[in-house]
Amino acid sequence: MHPTTSTQNFTPPFYTQGRHIKDAHNKIIKRASINWYGASDIDFVPGGLEARHRDEIAQLIRALGFNSVRLPYADELVHRNPLVNQSKITANSDLIIDGFSPSAMDVYHAVVESLTAAGLLVIVNNHITTATWCCGINPCDLDWSNSWFGGEQFCPVPQTEERWIRNWETIMRPLVSNELVLGADLRNEVRGLWGTMHWNDWATAAEKASERLLTLNPKWLMIVEGISSANDLSGVRSRPVRLSVADRVVYSAHVYKWSGWGSLSPFSGRTYEGFAEEMRKNWAYLIEEDIAPVWVGEIGTSESPSEGDKNYWRHLMRALGTVDASWGYWALNARKAWGEWEIYGLVGDEWDWETVRWDYRLEDLRVLGLNLT
Repeated sequence: MHPTTSTQNFTPPFYTQGRHIKDAHNKIIKRASINWYGASDIDFVPGGLEARHRDEIAQLIRALGFNSVRLPYADELVHRNPLVNQSKITANSDLIIDGFSPSAMDVYHAVVESLTAAGLLVIVNNHITTATWCCGINPCDLDWSNSWFGGEQFCPVPQTEERWIRNWETIMRPLVSNELVLGADLRNEVRGLWGTMHWNDWATAAEKASERLLTLNPKWLMIVEGISSANDLSGVRSRPVRLSVADRVVYSAHVYKWSGWGSLSPFSGRTYEGFAEEMRKNWAYLIEEDIAPVWVGEIGTSESPSEGDKNYWRHLMRALGTVDASWGYWALNARKAWGEWEIYGLVGDEWDWETVRWDYRLEDLRVLGLNLT
């Protein structure tokens, strides 16, 4: 059951106008988002479902003050749709029917329903082709298609552009009637081999996928990340993404301390002036000139920051506040799929209020609009 408009602070459907996303009452929607990963990784399941029921995690996310969730999936999840390991969902036994494990897509869609039932917006994200930790230099996962010469024999999950789009249709079709599914973050960190991805190529592919998804639901927003691992949206100025349905396009950038694609000076070591100028060149001009919305969909830093972490984070908080951009923190999770502690995570192993990591990151995000009570 989804919340009524009286229990939400926004009213669907949503549309874009200049730099803003607005709701049905023309209210500006600023996204204070959290990334909740796992369905794009080796277990095909969002993290924490072995510790806490998905409804409780959704309520925790809302209590922490986030209003939206970016939920990654891997194309392999759609290709295979395997039955999940029951040990990964022990706190969600209602998904196990007559002793039989649910499929990965059943779990994914159940999580979406729990999030939206808690009044949270959901952004579905195609994160990677092969279900694994993202993002390495494997040429099979550098962009939405790996059907280059020999790729169909070399890659463990072969994928054409058409198959990528059909995967999108498969994952989104059950969500058509859910008004709090904001839309589709079409592909995570497209980058090409050695950073050779051209904006025009990606914009054209994004348009093809968007048109197919808008046939399913013309109210969804289409989120298009920059090239060079989502660093670079400079190409939008001369070649914007154009769709047959008006006011549907949102752009997205990612900013980490090691970002600054092709530069010998990562953001961990920049002055604020140098950092801000790079942001303006790469994506902030779209906001400052009222061209289009930009959602900085991945930001994040360590719970025990180095001097470089501190420098990056301090500059980022200032820059995001200056342009008043929407953002998404990476990540909620306590641990990575193989058990390693997630130093960027915000929750502990119990995935509850008592084990939330109450540190400088949440305090700083409050300044940017996190509605933490």
